[in-house]
Amino acid sequence: MKLAFHGHRSAIAAGHTLDPRMNARNVVRRAPPIPDYLAKHYWWAYVHPLAVQFWDRVPLVNLILYGNYSRLRDQALEALGADLSGRTLQMTCCYGNFTPKLAEGVARSGGRLDVIDVLPIQLEALERKLPQGAPVRTAAMDATRLELPNQSYDRVVIFFLFHELPTEERVRAMREALRVVKPGGTILIVDFAKPALWHPFRYFWLPFLGLLEPFASDLWCRELDELMPKEMSQVAWTSRRSYFGGLFQMLKGMAR
Repeated sequence: MKLAFHGHRSAIAAGHTLDPRMNARNVVRRAPPIPDYLAKHYWWAYVHPLAVQFWDRVPLVNLILYGNYSRLRDQALEALGADLSGRTLQMTCCYGNFTPKLAEGVARSGGRLDVIDVLPIQLEALERKLPQGAPVRTAAMDATRLELPNQSYDRVVIFFLFHELPTEERVRAMREALRVVKPGGTILIVDFAKPALWHPFRYFWLPFLGLLEPFASDLWCRELDELMPKEMSQVAWTSRRSYFGGLFQMLKGMAR
C-alpha cells in the first residue's frame, strides 16, 4: 500500500535522507506524488478517507483474506523471532493490527521500527493505532524510491505489498529492500501466491478478484522467483511456507 518519516511521535520530512540515528519531532510532512496506478486502481481501498475508515478493521481484513489474517500475522511475527533489536523497516502500511504487534516486539527488544508509505492518510491511520512512546517512526515515501541509507536495516518486512504493484514497480521495490538491508539481514515477505490446481478459487473467484486487484494475477500465476529472478536470487531463502491451498505465501531469507 502507500508512503516521509513522520514517525509515531517522531517525524522526518520526505525529501530528506533518513539517518536511522535521528529522532526529530514535529517536522512538516511533505508527501511524494501518489503513483498513477494507486490513484486509478486503489482509490476505493487506500486513498479516500472513507475507505480507510471502513476497511481498517481486523474482522474485515480477516474476511478479505478468507479467515487467514490472524494466522498469517502471527506466523510472520513468529518467523521474525523474539529478538527484534536494531533497525526494522516495514515497507508500506497495512490494515489490521500487524504493525502494532510488530512494534510491541520491537519495543521489548529495544529496537526501532520505521514504516514507510506513499499515502500520508495511511500513516496517520497507523499512528492512531500506536501507543504513546512506541519506538516507531513513519515516513511518506515511495517503496520504489526509498530515501534511506544503504545497508541501514537489520530486517525488512514486506507484508502484502507486492500484489498491489505493477511488474516494474514490484521489481524496484524489491531492489530497494535489498539495498537498505544489511548483508546477512532478514527479508520477510508475506503475500498472495500461486494456488494449487485443485483450489476452487483459482477458477471461480480469482478472475473476478482480478478486477479489483489487477496486478495480483502475476502472483496467482507465477512464483516470485519467476517474476523477479535476479532480485530473488540475492537472498538465501531459509523458509518458504504456503497457506490456504497455496493462495498465500511467506518467505524468509537472509540477504547475501
